[in-house]
Amino acid sequence: MDAFIRSDQFNFIKSQTYHLINGHSTVNDTGVIQALKSVSKEKVLAVFKELSDSQSEMVKQVTEIKDQADAVLVLSQLKHYVIPFPEIPENRMKELFPKVKKLKFPVLKDIDRRDLSYLGWDDMGAHRKFIIFPEAGRLSGVAGDFMKSNTKGICSICNEYEKVGMFTTTIKDSEQHTIKRGNYICQDSMTCNQKMTSLYPLEEFMNRLRA
Repeated sequence: MDAFIRSDQFNFIKSQTYHLINGHSTVNDTGVIQALKSVSKEKVLAVFKELSDSQSEMVKQVTEIKDQADAVLVLSQLKHYVIPFPEIPENRMKELFPKVKKLKFPVLKDIDRRDLSYLGWDDMGAHRKFIIFPEAGRLSGVAGDFMKSNTKGICSICNEYEKVGMFTTTIKDSEQHTIKRGNYICQDSMTCNQKMTSLYPLEEFMNRLRA
């Protein structure tokens, strides 16, 4: 069976396993447990537009999780079917950021591309962050200034409470004027990826930056 689960979908499935484990550890009523399993199955299946019978059966294994040992086994099986983020050669990265003269490339050798919904990295010296993300079947790139904050906040990409920084880009408002647009996002792009349970916030964030 080919890979069919996006990274954000896998994270959502993983989040449902925590709800199930918590339910089994705190609730004794079999009716309540059954209802919890039913709701989890409905939510997990809803994140996929279409599944074959075998794919559906594989995903529904999550609803049988009772404890941490079950979760480790089922999630490790499902991880094999997560679609890896595309490999991007350096010359392709340069094409995505044509205005950047000296592009600092990310170090990817120790990264499992199945953990990525987008690729983000920093040029610390220039206080810049670069993001490559999927868009309409292709890859797009956005570069912006990035100033870290000393406080936590809600990330515009993963919608979780984390250490954030202000990411801003400059776009042309007219022939004579430019404007800056941005918002707070996670300082650590890898942490952000691990907390993403939907692509929608990422898509909305990128649309607002370039609107």
